[in-house]
Amino acid sequence: MADALRVGLIGTGRIGVVHAKSVASTPGVQLAVVADVFLEGAEKTAMEFGGRATSDPYSVFDKSKIDAVIVASPTATHIDLIEAAIDSGIPVMCEKPIDLDISRVDSLREKAAASTVPIVLGFNRRFDPHFNSVHKKFTAGEIGKLEQLIIISRDPAPATNEYLAVSGGIFRDMTIHDFDMARFFVPNIVSVTANGFNHFSKDIKDMDDFDGTSVTLRGHNDELISITNSRHAIFGFDQRLEAFGDKGMLRVENVTDTTVRFFGEDAVEVKDPYQNFFLQRYMDSYRLEWMAFISKINGEATDSPTFEDGRAALVLANAALESARTGKTIQVSE
Repeated sequence: MADALRVGLIGTGRIGVVHAKSVASTPGVQLAVVADVFLEGAEKTAMEFGGRATSDPYSVFDKSKIDAVIVASPTATHIDLIEAAIDSGIPVMCEKPIDLDISRVDSLREKAAASTVPIVLGFNRRFDPHFNSVHKKFTAGEIGKLEQLIIISRDPAPATNEYLAVSGGIFRDMTIHDFDMARFFVPNIVSVTANGFNHFSKDIKDMDDFDGTSVTLRGHNDELISITNSRHAIFGFDQRLEAFGDKGMLRVENVTDTTVRFFGEDAVEVKDPYQNFFLQRYMDSYRLEWMAFISKINGEATDSPTFEDGRAALVLANAALESARTGKTIQVSE
């Protein structure tokens, strides 16, 4: 390996640029090549963060020139690019979801399982310092046996219609983060019951999708997991979690920019607004996700989600959609 860890980046949309910043700010690491089928995006990112630009993603997979690759391109490209990384012997970190079609995921499953190449999925919320702290305390036994897990995730506003139309729907696009978080605490989930709602967006309804969801998961040991989602929250990015056990409870509340509180004649304990954009709320998690990927490359144990974690989250998303459509509880198996 070269003195510096040489990284290739595929995809220069919003998340791709976030990863480029993480790479460029890490000592001992260099962004060696940036690929995007829209060459202008690759050139702009390479100019700002380093590396050469190319419009050919598959030209990135040259082990003599890079040591790791980040895949931040559209979902439909993920499986093929992960396979290219496996074939090239290059560690890969790929954004979620792993794909929208479980049959495509399963076509690579055996090969991925047999590979010694590190494969990491981009469920960054595992690395959020607040959620990760709860997980560490839980695994240390501080709340005893987990009985109930509550996850609330609401966006300030929907993404663009252009994005939503190709996103795979709310369960595969938004709730899938919460499915991975649920499995972070309860790896073996046996059933999914979901409801989908159309509260406010005619555009989303016309796409045959939901703008709000409520999901109940049941763990192998009868753990109860409740997930609530909405595509809008007027008060900001609503991200909360509560873990309840027989010896206590752990809770994460929403984050504000400061801990300052105002006390006056008409109101007390007035806080700053909640952070209003996912990159505000989760910027630390993207950086820590990247650092964990480096540790994984170096052979260290990490909490990084694997190919199997990506598949399992998609299985739960598909089951939730089926449940919401049919009104039935769907049994699932790891």
